[in-house]
Order: sequence, then C-alpha cells, then structure tokens
Amino acid sequence: MTKEIINPDSHYSSGRVYSKGVKIDVGDSEMLFISGQISKNEKGEVVGHGDFAKQTEYIFEKLSTILKEAGMTLNDFVKVNIFLTNMSEFEKVSAVRDKYLMESKPASTTIEIANTTTSGCDVEIDAIAIKKKQ
Repeated sequence: MTKEIINPDSHYSSGRVYSKGVKIDVGDSEMLFISGQISKNEKGEVVGHGDFAKQTEYIFEKLSTILKEAGMTLNDFVKVNIFLTNMSEFEKVSAVRDKYLMESKPASTTIEIANTTTSGCDVEIDAIAIKKKQ
C-alpha cells in the first residue's frame, strides 16, 4: 500500500502534526481521507464569522482544493461528515452542501457539537473520496 500526504500550499498550517488529506492506493482505486476543515484562510483568520452558509461555502472550496491536488473532484466523495455548533442552522448549511454535492450524492452525516478548535468557526467538514485509477 502506498500513502501520499496532501497539504495544499494555499491552506493555513497550524503547525500541528496532521495532514489535510491522505491518499492511499487500494488496488484499482485510490481513496482520499480529508481531515476536518474549518473556515480559516491561509493567514489563519476566520472567514464568515457567524455566517454558517458562508463558512460552508468556504470549506467546500477548501475541500475542492485538496481534492484537486489529489487528482480528484467533488464527484468522488463517498462520505461527508458535517459538524455544526448550532443545529438550527442546518437548512442553510444543507442548501450549500446540496449545491456542491448534487452529482456525487455521498453518504452524509450532520452532527451538532459544542465547538470547533477555533472560536468563530461554527462548521467543520471531513470527508472520504474514492476514484478508480486511470
């Protein structure tokens, strides 16, 4: 099994020991495991403070960057987990989610949490993608 670390240069680095994504070879396909992403820009600043929809948009753009670096697209998602600090914002987040995942229709879970690792970031998304090798 081969493993490739995916850490786009355009993403904020906390200095912690983890990868934005890890791509592994699984026979005739490749799987990509993406760590939880929050709405922090490359400078470490919160994007969309208090705006769940804007944060979700920003996170899906970050996810797209990670996927692209791994040679994949949003259509390769098979599982998405969304963590919200306030479930009453679910409909706004779901509308953004649906826009990005209309074609892939991955298995999905939404969970309410107390906080993310950064104050002001109210949405966190992690995901798994799989793609046949070409």
